[in-house]
Amino acid sequence: MNSDKNIRISLVGAGPGDPQLLTLAGKSALETADVVLYDSLVNETLLEYASGARHIYVGKRRGQKGYKQAEINDLLITSARLYGHAVRLKGGDNFVFGRGYEEKLAAEEAGIPVAVVPGISSSLAVPAAANIPVTHRGLATSFHVVTATLANGQLNEDLKEVLALQGTTVILMGLAHLHAIAQWLIEHGKADKPLAVISNGTCSNQKQLVGTAASISAQWEQQPLPSPAIIVVGEVVQFAHVESDLTAFASLSANHG
Repeated sequence: MNSDKNIRISLVGAGPGDPQLLTLAGKSALETADVVLYDSLVNETLLEYASGARHIYVGKRRGQKGYKQAEINDLLITSARLYGHAVRLKGGDNFVFGRGYEEKLAAEEAGIPVAVVPGISSSLAVPAAANIPVTHRGLATSFHVVTATLANGQLNEDLKEVLALQGTTVILMGLAHLHAIAQWLIEHGKADKPLAVISNGTCSNQKQLVGTAASISAQWEQQPLPSPAIIVVGEVVQFAHVESDLTAFASLSANHG
């Protein structure tokens, strides 16, 4: 058991995938970690910054058995008390559909100091890696980030209200509901709405499909992409790179991932 002055927790956003998109503050936290609890969306290259720490995988992926959130909370607290500085490393930003605040509350209730290190959210970085600006003068004066999947795996019905808004919609955890999303747009007179599906965004194996609500299902059937993937809906999708132009982030990841 460590002395109380050494017990602390850092909630660190790992960024969207490319290890170079970790913040300097995140790197510093990893370098001083005694134990790291990390998710499935974390690029494991980042664990090299915490080479002297214990590494505990607590990832959760759709369709696979994993830790429940309450179990992760308990393990995080136990790890901090046992080892000292515990880093909770989560893909993207830990406060954007990452349940990071639940972990912060649990740690604070246990009397453990918590530092929050924001990460670059995939909701912004992944469209950018595909040359899609989520806002653009004259086309999109707002953007909306929404999860398509509820905790029970069902479609988030609030998504329909968000899609009805002006601006760009960035949909996380939506791959399983891609056909339903496209169909809803078609039924509401938006068959020509530009839509992109971006898989493994910012990484060397980034792939994407770019089309419309009317065409995306057929494109998907011909070329299904793996998760994790982000769906972008809106006029700004017209700026997306074609596949052969996806070089900037891919080259960074290939050289440093």
